[in-house]
Amino acid sequence: MSKAKVNEEICIGCGTCESLCPKVFKLENGKSKVIAEECGDCNCQEAVDSCPVSAISLE
Repeated sequence: MSKAKVNEEICIGCGTCESLCPKVFKLENGKSKVIAEECGDCNCQEAVDSCPVSAISLE
């Protein structure tokens, strides 16, 4: 099972990851935060691929 990470220094807070995986990502103070330990049933890879500034990675 993969764990998502967000590089908050380059995150622009567009919300794409939250719209794709709302159980894993949440926008707070204009930046995306990881709110779940593991990706579970959403497609975190799609969030990684869709991030316009490549701020998301999987471990």
